[in-house]
Amino acid sequence: MSPDTPPAVPKPRSRRGLALFGIAAALGLGAVVVNGIWSRQASEAKLKEWTDTQAVPTVSVINPTTGANKTSLDLPGRLEAYSRAPIYARVGGFLKAWYVDIGAPVKAGQLLAEVEAPDLDQQLLQAKASLASAQASEQLATVTAGRWQQLGGANTVSRQTVDEKTGDLTVKQALTKAAQAAVDRLEVLSAFKRITAPFDGIVTTRNTDVGALIGAESSSGLALFVISDVDKLRLNVSIPQSFVPAVKLKSAVQITVPEYPGKVYNGVVEASARAVDAQTGTTRMQVVVDNANGELMPGAFANTRIELPSSMQSLAVPSGALIFDQKGLRVATVDASSKVVLKPITIARDLGQIVEIGSGLTAQDRVIESPPDGLANGDAVRVIDTARPAAVR
Repeated sequence: MSPDTPPAVPKPRSRRGLALFGIAAALGLGAVVVNGIWSRQASEAKLKEWTDTQAVPTVSVINPTTGANKTSLDLPGRLEAYSRAPIYARVGGFLKAWYVDIGAPVKAGQLLAEVEAPDLDQQLLQAKASLASAQASEQLATVTAGRWQQLGGANTVSRQTVDEKTGDLTVKQALTKAAQAAVDRLEVLSAFKRITAPFDGIVTTRNTDVGALIGAESSSGLALFVISDVDKLRLNVSIPQSFVPAVKLKSAVQITVPEYPGKVYNGVVEASARAVDAQTGTTRMQVVVDNANGELMPGAFANTRIELPSSMQSLAVPSGALIFDQKGLRVATVDASSKVVLKPITIARDLGQIVEIGSGLTAQDRVIESPPDGLANGDAVRVIDTARPAAVR
């Protein structure tokens, strides 16, 4: 190209191309705007769905079930002597001597102690003297009445005088009987100076010593001795009202005591109060246990286990499943449509982590194991676990 050649001038773009470019730019901008709006709406929908999902409580459910411990009833009790007799003095005086101490075995009628009662001895002597005087008076009245009756038969004395002598004899005979009764009473009392055992047993208490002042009939104070028959022992247990029908007379009872761990003693239900204590809601029953070897001690604490029939087994749930509010004690269950149903219940026994349900649940109910606060009837929940049995101890 020569220097004299003029430069080329560019051709101007066509209007059609500019129009197409503008349309393409508008479409691109519209797509960006639409995509942004769609993305925002999708994000908001996902956030709403996530929020709604999070608003539905997630719960774990269990089925109420029976456990191995439901076939027995475990209760505390207190051992007592089968027969127990506090021994008091029947006469007043001073203790002359005692012959047995605590722990000593005794037989019925064995001498335990002697009481020295000088006052009673003097009263007995006086009563015997009065009896002798009455007997002498009666004897004289008998002779006199006989003589006057002979005279009366011969009509030598009046009938009135004979009747007076006969009546005097009757009075003297009555006085003799009264004096004899007084002597007999004091002799019976005098026999109580010897304190004896009422039955075979052991001496579990001695509260006296030589020279101690003994009050007559002092049953309000301490007994001189306590005799207990420990060949058999009684054990009183309080049976909850709901279990009373299952505990029959002659039911077997297993007994354990702390001093012999692992050893089981066998007892039998011998008696029932057949009444419910209004304060405790229990019925008192008496168990008899053989103690021929003397290992068990009266007054000791004991645990009892009474086997129950299978019909008395209760449903059990964890204690954390209970809801207690102003409407009472309830549990939250989940129905087939994953809705909450609150059911009122009663508790048969509280075993700590596990409670036995007396009424209000069935074995098919799905119970929320740890219900969140604020649950109400009809609330939707999301179950993450399939129903499984409640754990038992």
